Amino acid sequence: MKDAMTTQAMHKQYSDGVIAFRQHIANPAMRQMFNAGADEFLRQCALGVWQADGGAVTPRHVEWYNAIYCKGNPIPSALFWELNTAVAEYPGFQPPAFFQKMRDYDQAYRQNTARRFVDLMTLMLLLFAAVDGAVSDREAGYVNACADALSALCDQDGLAEERPRTDAGDFVTRQGGAPTPTPAAKEVPAAAEKEEDAPPPEKLEDLLAELDSLCGLDKVKRDVKSLINLVKVRKLREEQGLPVPPMSLHLVFMGNPGTGKTTVARLLSRIYHAIGVLSKGQLVEVDRSGLVAGFVGQTAIKTSEVIQKALGGVLFIDEAYALSSHDSANDFGREAIETLLKAMEDHRSDLIVIVAGYTALMGDFIHANPGLESRFNKYFYFDDYNGDQLFSIFQSMCEKNGYTLSVDGLKYCKSYLNSLYEARDENFGNARDVRNLFERAVARQADRVAGLESPTRKQLMELTAEDLNETETLS
Repeated sequence: MKDAMTTQAMHKQYSDGVIAFRQHIANPAMRQMFNAGADEFLRQCALGVWQADGGAVTPRHVEWYNAIYCKGNPIPSALFWELNTAVAEYPGFQPPAFFQKMRDYDQAYRQNTARRFVDLMTLMLLLFAAVDGAVSDREAGYVNACADALSALCDQDGLAEERPRTDAGDFVTRQGGAPTPTPAAKEVPAAAEKEEDAPPPEKLEDLLAELDSLCGLDKVKRDVKSLINLVKVRKLREEQGLPVPPMSLHLVFMGNPGTGKTTVARLLSRIYHAIGVLSKGQLVEVDRSGLVAGFVGQTAIKTSEVIQKALGGVLFIDEAYALSSHDSANDFGREAIETLLKAMEDHRSDLIVIVAGYTALMGDFIHANPGLESRFNKYFYFDDYNGDQLFSIFQSMCEKNGYTLSVDGLKYCKSYLNSLYEARDENFGNARDVRNLFERAVARQADRVAGLESPTRKQLMELTAEDLNETETLS
């Protein structure tokens, strides 16, 4: 019990996780449905977790149960005897109603909302299991069974799985209170490690041509080329035995979502490999949920595992400010930062870290820890795409996927994207909004063309204003 987090810290972890997921739901109607049902569903899951652990309810369980809510939603006020009865009479796991809507949406628009919710649910249930500072085998078994049930529904729909699911068994606390480390986090003698063959370096001129082909980002392109020149000259000075002043290659990417930060990071990892800075050049992308666990002792292991995958390449941390945005001194994001800073020092010759997020929030993040300020001193600013650039991105998506715009479709698309840019707010998604527009248009076009008898090649390729009309929402 001494290692269990406070009720306030648990509520903060829960609220932040659910709100972050909610912000990534593209469809407004589905987002509203999730917001209305998520708290109650996850509270029911908490009953199942605690029943699996023997059903012994303590006052602490009551505190945690009443802390499972997001701001703006009803706050539960269960009493001890009510919770004790609810745990004892828990009927078993049932998928939430909003999960079916997620599956329908994912099938229609080729998204992975449902799969991502399985990850969120797994992390939240592990958080509830840690009410007593430990996760038992029985609790982990229940969590995995719930995740398996939802994943099986996704499998039925043919929804692709982007990455391996979290295994709750990796978080079971063994004797002595230490969580079982995942196999990847264990120490492996260097001679026994099986290194994957690194791909051969690409030609720098090809990578620079790829960089130049990106829409917009003029300032970022100049900054990248200047950084490349700096690195190349440093290497030449080293070869000539000239002194080389210390320099950090870790970067801060600042800007709104959908402005190409991940694309540029991936290109940079390949460029660094091409000029000999990195041995492999792969990009490993994570956010807070990929580094931070819900209870004491596991965050360092989880973060170290990610770092091991990134060695020889770039570790890209999206929305990095979430690691330091919590008021609690016991928040595990700070543990992730400390582990990250140590790895940046230990592997400074073969690991580059890029942190990304909103401009104002990233400034707060860097200044939250002196170690971050000393290691991140290069900033790339990603401006929003204007209406013409958004239209160019849409056109490139059409060309890549074999679609064309009709005359009315082209006119509607330009007008809509210009309006989208002019009316942008803090939720403006840039290229993400364009991608969502394209995918929804393709789905509507498919419904329209399917009703035609013997459609022509032109009809199969053409997107009209009717297909692009954004007034429809998921019912």
